[in-house]
Amino acid sequence: MPGPSRSPPAATLLPLPPRDPAGWIAYVDLDAYYVSCERRDRPELADRPVIVGPPPGAGPTRGVVLSASYDVRALGVHSAMPVAEAARRAPEAVWIPPDFPKYERVAEAVRACLRRFSPHVEPLSIDEAAVDLGAISADRARTVAAEIQAALRSELGLPASIGVATSRVVAKIASDRAKPGGLRVVPPEEVAAFLAPLPVRAIPGVGPKTEARLTAGGWLTVGQLASAPEGALARAVGPSFARELRALARGHPVATPHSSGGPSSRSADRTFPTDVDDPAELFRTVDRLATELGEALDRSGWRYGAVGVAFRWADFSRASRLRTLPAVAEGPHALCREAGRLARDLWEHGRAPGPPAVRTVSVRVERLHRRAQRQVSLADFAPAGPSVK
Repeated sequence: MPGPSRSPPAATLLPLPPRDPAGWIAYVDLDAYYVSCERRDRPELADRPVIVGPPPGAGPTRGVVLSASYDVRALGVHSAMPVAEAARRAPEAVWIPPDFPKYERVAEAVRACLRRFSPHVEPLSIDEAAVDLGAISADRARTVAAEIQAALRSELGLPASIGVATSRVVAKIASDRAKPGGLRVVPPEEVAAFLAPLPVRAIPGVGPKTEARLTAGGWLTVGQLASAPEGALARAVGPSFARELRALARGHPVATPHSSGGPSSRSADRTFPTDVDDPAELFRTVDRLATELGEALDRSGWRYGAVGVAFRWADFSRASRLRTLPAVAEGPHALCREAGRLARDLWEHGRAPGPPAVRTVSVRVERLHRRAQRQVSLADFAPAGPSVK
């Protein structure tokens, strides 16, 4: 695979730090990842507007944009936009068909690079990862994050935006505000001031429906959540998420399992040998994945506060749904119920253009909490199989 061939510079390898809740997290977000992979392999595209997706000139297509360079985004083009609309908005753009095996290979190289800076790297998607820097000074955290950014650029030819904070959610938000190609450090004492003017949609986990509920309650910015009545906010988004939002808005993000050595999320997925257009088969697969994931979490002693389902359609576009639960749950029963609802909603309302068919399905849980004592539910008393008479 073509690309920069320089020898990698010596990285600052951090020793294994104690797992300190006040440790620094560097949230690494690769900018316009698919486009960046293509530009680094084709230098002639460096200054050209680029869209990764099925080219409109190849004939009639109902595909969608997968990634667009920032100059194209300025024209109103975004991922999941129909190809015909994107071509109308950006007629000068160069279209490149996606090369998913290449993107996966490059992602592995990115993770290997990150692990030279810390042994604690959590990949969150193909183009995002959280790097635990440990309990070091703010200046040192900034220096290491800058070294990570420089290494990704010089070794792999990839630009990245990085947010640094003592909680992952703030680091994620900081990385979004640093785009493209920037570095933003948010010390603990500056969290509230940094977040206050931002729209509530800036908070990870706040999608269009949650944003609408918050807006209906009069909460347009993160700062307004700080003084939101707890009961009213709980009725809008559920008590668990309400507590997280209020704490975050006041500059005291709720400690996550990630900061104490545990996972922040778990998922299970399946890629079908051939695209599936039978909803019954799709829903059976979702139920099986949710059951396996719920049982694994139960054995490990984890409870969850949010459930998500994602489909990758036959044209490689992606649709997802995430729901924050009214209270944390455990075991497979609640997970199967919520995953089933989300899967049906996706099938009915989140379809890709063209005949619906799914390539990959994923079930995910977030906001994990270590279980102190197992809850007992009526499902525990259900017979394992048919009774024998």
